[in-house]
Amino acid sequence: QVQLVESGGGVVQAGGSLRLSCAASGRIFSINTMGWYRQAPGKQRELVATITDNGNTNYADSVKGRLTISRDNAGNTVSLQMNSLKPEDTAVYYCNALAKILIIAPIYNYWGQGIQVTVSS
Repeated sequence: QVQLVESGGGVVQAGGSLRLSCAASGRIFSINTMGWYRQAPGKQRELVATITDNGNTNYADSVKGRLTISRDNAGNTVSLQMNSLKPEDTAVYYCNALAKILIIAPIYNYWGQGIQVTVSS
């Protein structure tokens, strides 16, 4: 199994910054893509940003230029630097990883517990 633990959430005023981090642990053979998703009250979970093991990134249009995803492959961690935050960024943010626990195992989709980010106006 792979465990994902998020940290760094909290409350910030509009225009402020936060940095989220996620550490993967457990029986890990390899991690392909890591990323962040978010879910606001009454809305579906949506993609925020992803990063592959070779550094290719993908961002939701709503966060381009404000949020930056990065990854430490050696430490199996992924971070999300969030600048110029807006009230509409308020949501529970979930860490995600596509990982294999054995060389012969299929790739599974793992999720963290989620962490609250609140941006006040």
